[in-house]
Amino acid sequence: MGEAMRHHWLLLGACGWVLLILMFFSKFISFRAVDDYGERVGGQSWTVPGSKVVKPVPVSSPEKPFPQPSDQSSAVPSVTDWQSVIERRIELLSSVCENSSLRNLTHVSIRKFVLDRIFVCDKRKILFCQTPKVGNTQWKKVLIVLNGAFPTVEEIPENLVHDHEKNGLPRLSSLSPQEITHRLNTYFKFFIVRDPFERLISAFKDKFVKNPRFEPWYKHDIAPAIIRKYRKSHRDSELSASGLHFEDFVRYLGDVEGRLRMDRQFSEHIIHWVTYAELCAPCEIHYNVVGHHETLEQDVPHILKAAGIDRLVSYPAIPPGITRYNRSKVEHYFSGISKRDIRRLYARYQGDFNLFGYPSPDFLLN
Repeated sequence: MGEAMRHHWLLLGACGWVLLILMFFSKFISFRAVDDYGERVGGQSWTVPGSKVVKPVPVSSPEKPFPQPSDQSSAVPSVTDWQSVIERRIELLSSVCENSSLRNLTHVSIRKFVLDRIFVCDKRKILFCQTPKVGNTQWKKVLIVLNGAFPTVEEIPENLVHDHEKNGLPRLSSLSPQEITHRLNTYFKFFIVRDPFERLISAFKDKFVKNPRFEPWYKHDIAPAIIRKYRKSHRDSELSASGLHFEDFVRYLGDVEGRLRMDRQFSEHIIHWVTYAELCAPCEIHYNVVGHHETLEQDVPHILKAAGIDRLVSYPAIPPGITRYNRSKVEHYFSGISKRDIRRLYARYQGDFNLFGYPSPDFLLN
């Protein structure tokens, strides 16, 4: 009897060790990569509850290396040589601005909407144009430190960064016309861009899938309005619960006339998917530097040095792999979208693709 009990407990112990090992490996295997400065991917559906379930994309390198803008070669130049890359970007921008066939997509007036996007650092004579979903939070932290509110970026409370009443970052629109003109003519000016379609995916995930608690209007106002207009089959009583599909989002963005009417209703909540041309007026305002999210590791030290602030402030650490273009993710999101809707979407954002050297997404269009 004692011998049998001993074997029984040994067997239970062995089973326990096996379970522990399995639990360890399951946690290891389910490790998820970080995307968009803290967003996690790889273990969740990219639609909201009630929508079509989409399998997550495996976190891996793109099938092909990202065809970088025309100013980049396979060998990344050193920081000291990066000035030539920046100059070629500005040359490309200028040449596209002169293309009359794209004028409707690239030229906007310098109105209040644009001036609201530009943050001012008078102490260091810097203007930064905000382009949402391209890591702008980090640059805001840099400017907050330069304005003297905090000694380092690490000490800035996250909830303060976007509180424009308290973070000490004035907008260019808050100044007089003479003050605005003076700063536009004399200050160091820059902004950051990203592949336009990947930026739209990031905006969709953040505003309609994650839907932060402090921004309820995306789920309760904007999403239902888009669903009513662009989804053929829906019930009004289920609009908030069903959630916005990426397909609905693409149809809305590609509908020129209908979108304009809806955007007036949504007001400034739409800045996360407004084109770079509409946000920053790069054909009217002569920026010193246009950084690219895909080369942020090289652009950050260049911008800090060019602005004369490299010894005054540090840019927050960039998570490994976060700036890499993920073609697999883009293909995945657009896999269920009709060619007609993709072409309409591209027609709207073609100006952004051309202005900043992003190759046409032929793998989606053809």
